[in-house]
Amino acid sequence: MFGGSRNIWRVAIVWLSSAASLMLAAAVLPGFDVHNFGSALLAALVIAVFNAVLPPIVAALPMPFPLLTGFLAVLVIDAAMLMAAADLLGNDINISSWWIALLAALIATAFAVVLGVALGTDDSEAATLRTARRVARRSSERAQTDVPGILFIEIDGLGLPILRHAMRDGSAPSMARMLEDGDHRLIEWETDLSSQTGASQAGILLGRNDDIPAFRWVEKERGTVMTCSAPDDCAEIERRHTDGVGLLRDGGASRGNLLSGEATHTILTVSRISAEKGSNPGYRAFFANGLNATRTLCLFTAEVVREIVAGQQSARRDVRPRGHRGGLYPLIRAAMTVAVRDLIVNSVITDLMIGRPAIYATFSSYDEVAHHSGLERADTMEALRRLDERIGRLVRAAAAAPRPYKVVVLSDHGQTQGATFLQRNGYTLEELVQRSIEEGSVSAYAGGDEQSAMVGNAVGEAAGTSPRQPKKDKSPALGDVAVLGSGNLGLIYLMSEQRRLTLEEIEKQHPRLIPALCSHPHVGFVLARSETRGAVALGREGSRRLETGEVEGVDPLAPFPPNAARHLLRTDGFPHVADLMVNSFYDADTDQGCAFEELISFHGGMGGPQTRAFILAPVDLAPPSEPVIGAGAVHDLLLSWRTGLQGAPQPAGADDGQLAPVSAR
Repeated sequence: MFGGSRNIWRVAIVWLSSAASLMLAAAVLPGFDVHNFGSALLAALVIAVFNAVLPPIVAALPMPFPLLTGFLAVLVIDAAMLMAAADLLGNDINISSWWIALLAALIATAFAVVLGVALGTDDSEAATLRTARRVARRSSERAQTDVPGILFIEIDGLGLPILRHAMRDGSAPSMARMLEDGDHRLIEWETDLSSQTGASQAGILLGRNDDIPAFRWVEKERGTVMTCSAPDDCAEIERRHTDGVGLLRDGGASRGNLLSGEATHTILTVSRISAEKGSNPGYRAFFANGLNATRTLCLFTAEVVREIVAGQQSARRDVRPRGHRGGLYPLIRAAMTVAVRDLIVNSVITDLMIGRPAIYATFSSYDEVAHHSGLERADTMEALRRLDERIGRLVRAAAAAPRPYKVVVLSDHGQTQGATFLQRNGYTLEELVQRSIEEGSVSAYAGGDEQSAMVGNAVGEAAGTSPRQPKKDKSPALGDVAVLGSGNLGLIYLMSEQRRLTLEEIEKQHPRLIPALCSHPHVGFVLARSETRGAVALGREGSRRLETGEVEGVDPLAPFPPNAARHLLRTDGFPHVADLMVNSFYDADTDQGCAFEELISFHGGMGGPQTRAFILAPVDLAPPSEPVIGAGAVHDLLLSWRTGLQGAPQPAGADDGQLAPVSAR
């Protein structure tokens, strides 16, 4: 009874705030007039009835360009609803033209969003759930079963130490409750040397991430640069690493990922974007709700303003380290922390209402803000808090799904903070290499913010168009030496041979290069392969043979994790490992390192919390029997959980309807 009364009051407040929003819009917009508050109440009621009927119809329309046509359709429908309300109410509402109706609908919805947040009556969660249920009821794939599904929520770039601080300080209350209620446990896992999303997701989703030495790398024999954010390259990475044991096989859904994990259903999955052009029902479902479209526009604008203000405050207070925050970055940040985030949330809720067996969704809003603002700065933790609120929504939606769900929250890597190599020295890694080689030109490939590529991919997929791809760089354009940055991991390729050069060959060709790197105060170690000593880590005051563990002088790996040698030895065996792999320094006392890109909070190599990822898992899923080292081990663990809940997936091509055993690796 009490709950019913509370819901009635909530509906009444929403109705009143909607009417107030119409009155406010009339007050600021010439050509739009509402006679009195009673007229506004009647108009709000008429619009609410239309909103209850139209969104599922719009969601079912096969629109070829969902970002454009979906958004335009919503605007037209909003204006039409307001015009219809005006016609029904006669002289109580006057609208001078169609364009005024369009503006009035936008302004009124914006006021409604602000009032809903201020009054605590924001109905977007309930509205999204209602629309998702209606879409699901029309789906032929809807599953009503007692077999549990599993939802994997990945928070890009959130390290375990930062999560613990956020839980303690109130920036992650939803995840804190999952832990405090005793329903979930925290499991730490250690990333591979390449602590970045491309390598981690290849391991987690596909079971393998071999020969992905960094976020970008050179393939000498083809004279090309591979990048983990380029759609064609992601498709090639997936082709190379798909062994039929994808985490999302047999009806799974991939949302916001670089790779699909062999999923049946995808949205914002970079490896599938080229094949996913045209009508995508996920976008239709999102833009079918007029509140979604206008709310996204309002929150996007607010986020741009928030970033500009935060950037100015950081500069005025001379906060250090301080990252680049100008240019297009405020728009990229707003896209990742509002539009892409909420589109993925909406898509996952629809997946849950349909009852898909496995869902894996990646949210990059924390990672995006931390890169430029810092690990635990105020606006970074606010971005995490808002993401945590969306995770709470997903947990509640899972409880209302047609099948039971286990919810697993995890990260693909963490981040480490510090002023960049350029900020510390006044020159870049490629400039250091250029002045340390005997002759030849150096080409630099340090891409900075990987999320700008995701934004472009999102717009391309949503618009139903192919994302524009840069032409592949052939060896003459690569220069005599190619230097690539991947966070605090630098890759140096000498292009004189199509194979990897040995330490001795490099010393003969460029005798000053390795001493310049190893003696630099902001370089931690250099990985090379010696003809006589095998794989070696070289440092300022000593070296370590990776196969034997033999140390000469001071061990350069001492400041790094205990498994550092294991990770380096594995990477040394990759076909496309760089001639020299350069990892920046790490100072445990200050908990700082430095990136070779212009990001003050970074990941990509080793040192600090960037390698300390986490899994927040239900306690009734079997914990790992040993430390989880590497993304492939995470895949084994997650797949074992899915197999335990649902049975082993069928091998590709099986059509007898029987469950067949399958190895996790």
